[in-house]
Amino acid sequence: MKKIITFALIISLFATHAFAVDIPAEAGVLMEKDTGKILYEKESHAKLPPASVTKVMTLLLVCEALDEGRISLTDTVTTSAHAASMGGSQVFLEEGEKMPLEDMLKATVISSGNDSAVALAEHIAGSEDGFVELMNKRAKELGMNDTHFANCTGLDADGHLTSAHDIAIMSCELLKHDFIKKYTTTWMDSIRNGEFQLSNTNKLIKTYNGITGLKTGSTGNAKYCVSASAERNGMELVAAIMSAPTTAERFSSASTLLDYGFANYGLFDAKKDFQSVKIPVVLGATPQVEGVLSDSGKVLINKSDLSKVKTETEICENVTAPVKAGQKLGSMKIYCGDALISEIPIIANSEVERKTYSNIFWQLISIAFMR
Repeated sequence: MKKIITFALIISLFATHAFAVDIPAEAGVLMEKDTGKILYEKESHAKLPPASVTKVMTLLLVCEALDEGRISLTDTVTTSAHAASMGGSQVFLEEGEKMPLEDMLKATVISSGNDSAVALAEHIAGSEDGFVELMNKRAKELGMNDTHFANCTGLDADGHLTSAHDIAIMSCELLKHDFIKKYTTTWMDSIRNGEFQLSNTNKLIKTYNGITGLKTGSTGNAKYCVSASAERNGMELVAAIMSAPTTAERFSSASTLLDYGFANYGLFDAKKDFQSVKIPVVLGATPQVEGVLSDSGKVLINKSDLSKVKTETEICENVTAPVKAGQKLGSMKIYCGDALISEIPIIANSEVERKTYSNIFWQLISIAFMR
């Protein structure tokens, strides 16, 4: 037997009309961060050199190592001869130079330092080659099937290729580490006790409303690339641009895609419409289990349809022990008008063991003494 609870969401947002999108870059993707939905794509799986946008994956591995406690922002990173030999964008590290990990991170994010990126890679994996193996492994885990990394910097190299689609995927993953935005949104900073100035290569930081990052890149083979992210009204978008003819066109292409996304789409947050439920557990060592939504509950909607969204929740009246954590207890259905657009499972947030004879015996003793 099921009980049905229906909620109506009332949202008043101005309806907008889609407009044609065209970008001069060879490839591009617009992706919403939380849902991973693609809102625009042009040659999205074309395998192209990414230049320093490669460092999105480098930074992702650094963030994950920080989160796991394998490294710390206060670590001292020593520059190897290999790191100091990097060309292209650099902060001119010298062999043997020591610097706090946070300064190496700032140099990599803000000034796109190739030398600092390699120093970070070596600090984590012992060598750049070892770090590149980790990059390719993580890419495979994320489903980045168009990608092969040959280095951690983005300097042109045989076989060092990715796609706008894959850049968007790894960018969305990096943005889950919210603290990275402290650096990706910094316009100017310094290292070496203020003696060396850093200037952000992402000029959208100064011009685009809601910008959160993320990374630029350019080489002779890659032309001009950028992964640009921005957030408005609780929705964060990533515009991945590859092989734009000029630096101005990479930024204008990213702005065009972001403008398109914010003008035409919004996020419906089902969690605002959901009240956690306590479901009785028959023969449970614990009498109830809490039912929660199995994911973020965010659904991408055309802005013109947001006022039509409603939800319907179906939950079990009770469940019999044992109950496993993650066991399905019901679902929340999300409708746009009469059309079902998403169904989110409601799951048990903890396990509940079945009562044993010993449990029952001691429960009866407890009741007797309470009298």
